[in-house]
Amino acid sequence: MELYNIPANPKTLIFDIDGTLYTSAEFVQEQIDVQVRHWADINGMTHEEARKKIADFRKKYAAENGGKKISLGNVFLNFGVDIDTSIRWRIELLKPENFLKPNKELKSVLEKAAEKFILIAVTNNPVEAARKTLAVLGIDKIIPEIIGLDTCRKSKPAKEILDLALERTGAKAEECISIGDRYDIDLSLPVKMGMGGVLVNGAEEVVQFINSIL
Repeated sequence: MELYNIPANPKTLIFDIDGTLYTSAEFVQEQIDVQVRHWADINGMTHEEARKKIADFRKKYAAENGGKKISLGNVFLNFGVDIDTSIRWRIELLKPENFLKPNKELKSVLEKAAEKFILIAVTNNPVEAARKTLAVLGIDKIIPEIIGLDTCRKSKPAKEILDLALERTGAKAEECISIGDRYDIDLSLPVKMGMGGVLVNGAEEVVQFINSIL
C-alpha cells in the first residue's frame, strides 16, 4: 500500500472496483482477455494474434509516454472499437459470479465507513457490469453510486469523470481520497487535482486502510 497526500478530514472515498474491491488476479485478467478474444473472433484473428496486438500497442504507448499505462477501452479506441461497442461487450461478456464471492470483512468495514464518509465507485466498466460485481461481493447497497464507462463515455483517467464524482458527492477535491490498484489510471490525475490517493493491491489493503481512518 502506498499513500499520497491523505487529507486530514476527508469527506468522500472514491473507489476503483476491479483489482481494488476484490482480490482476484484471475478475474482482472479475464475481464481483459474475454474482450480481446471476442475482438479476435469477430475480426478473423487468432486469440494469440489479438493478444499480441494489444500487448504491442500498450508497450509502444508506455515507451512513448514515460512508462504510463493505458486502459483497455482507450486501447480499443485506437483499433476502431468505439465506446458504445466497448460498453455492450462488457455488459454481455463479464461474469463476476464465476470468479468472485461475498466478502464479509470488506462489507463490514465499508458499512462503518459509510457512516462517516460518502462512498462512490468510479470504474472503466459500464454501470450495469460494475453493479453486478458489487452485488456478488455483497456491497452493492453500501456503494449505491457508480460512475461508469457509459456515464461520461470516457475511460479513466479523464477529468470529466472525477469532476462528476465531485459534483455527485458535493465534495471538494481536497476532501476526497481516491483508492485504486493502478497509479497511472486510478490515482495520478486525482492526486494532481488535489485529492488524496491510496494505491492498494486488492480488498485486504482496502480494509486495512479504511480501518486506519475510521
